[in-house]
Amino acid sequence: MNNKKPPKAYKNLKFLNSPAAREIRIMSEYLEPKFRLRRNKVQDTVVFFGSARTLPEKEAQKKLEELKAAGKAGKEKLRIAERDLENSRYYEDAVEISRRLTKWAKERYTPHSRYIVTTGGGPGIMEAANRGAKLAGGKTIGFNISLPFEQEPNPYIDDDLNFEFHYFFMRKLWLAFTAKAFVIFPGGFGTLDEFMEVLTLVQTGKIKKDLKIILYDKKFWDQVINIPKLAELGTISEKDMKLFEYCSSVDEMEQALLPHLKKVEKKSRLLK
Repeated sequence: MNNKKPPKAYKNLKFLNSPAAREIRIMSEYLEPKFRLRRNKVQDTVVFFGSARTLPEKEAQKKLEELKAAGKAGKEKLRIAERDLENSRYYEDAVEISRRLTKWAKERYTPHSRYIVTTGGGPGIMEAANRGAKLAGGKTIGFNISLPFEQEPNPYIDDDLNFEFHYFFMRKLWLAFTAKAFVIFPGGFGTLDEFMEVLTLVQTGKIKKDLKIILYDKKFWDQVINIPKLAELGTISEKDMKLFEYCSSVDEMEQALLPHLKKVEKKSRLLK
């Protein structure tokens, strides 16, 4: 007879990682972030979306100079390096917007628990926004996601506000749950997905709070999505065009964002 005690259900990793326990894993990705956000007294956030591929200006400049110095790079490699250098302005602008926002929030709310800069936790624009908040000495959150090509959390996220998700939909829930504004920089499929989902939730009234959605760099977005055409063709209404706005400079973003945050501050509550 085997008298060895079996593991308790909540310590049985084989069970917890099985399809039978999927509901437990989903619930854990709701309850554990809620616990940590509440412990850190997070009231509300400003979420930055954008490409994970955007490089800092110095790094992009260095890569281009190295290619030119080698003298063996083809035209396509040089074109890509030049494009990356041009796009690096988005990284630098995200750093500056985040820095200004965090500095303002820290001075206005003590302890700093309001309008905390939040990202998807990875590189590129996400890193830039977390970096700007850190430069201002503020808290900053990263909601990372496990991917087949490992997306490592960037080094600027607060240790106790660094999250790792398995389920995209739970990650999206937390990105939206405490948000009072979304700042959306140029990006790819992931950025488009996040923008469209938030826009749909606001349009359909599933998100009822006063939420500011700002697309950064109108020239870029006009080339990528012809949203006015949707209204012209009748697939959205004209009033849907007012669900978001454009900004094309750091100063414009600051002028659009801060008055909105001041307006909604009294409606915010701690996580319960």
